[in-house]
Amino acid sequence: MSPSLEAQPSNIRDGEIAVPLPDHFDASVYFIGRIHTPWKTRKDCPKNARTARETGAVCTIELDPRWSAGLRDIERCTHLVVLYWMDKARRDLAVQVPGHLGKGRGTFALRSPVRPNPIATSIVKLVGVEGNTILVRGLDCLDDTPLLDVKPDRCEFTPLAPPQPGDFQTE
Repeated sequence: MSPSLEAQPSNIRDGEIAVPLPDHFDASVYFIGRIHTPWKTRKDCPKNARTARETGAVCTIELDPRWSAGLRDIERCTHLVVLYWMDKARRDLAVQVPGHLGKGRGTFALRSPVRPNPIATSIVKLVGVEGNTILVRGLDCLDDTPLLDVKPDRCEFTPLAPPQPGDFQTE
């Protein structure tokens, strides 16, 4: 492993915790856990986050124990951004024909799991945290999907500017 990829505890700030990195890459990234959902096949899986939320299903994000300290204070967030690797998806289509459209669209004009780098993102509601497991609502992926990252939803950090004169004028 190259020296730049090794954990370097001497270069951390007070309060930070370094952990040993995995000894190999998964698609040039580290899978930091697994997502568990009720959906075992694509046919059963909700097609979007709205449909997933409507099911009311609580899904679990099981973090590799080495990253458990990274969950500190996450319960302060109401929503999270979850990035995951759609490992069952094809990666070779530049144009797809979604069943609901019946005509071709470019892969980058769709939210389909089929893409050259099958990275997906979902904004989910945080239900709770139990050890190294995060409970959420709103995931629309298959059971045992590899986890790439978890972040607070950026909307929680976007300050709202106070109304300015003229903001609500129509003319």
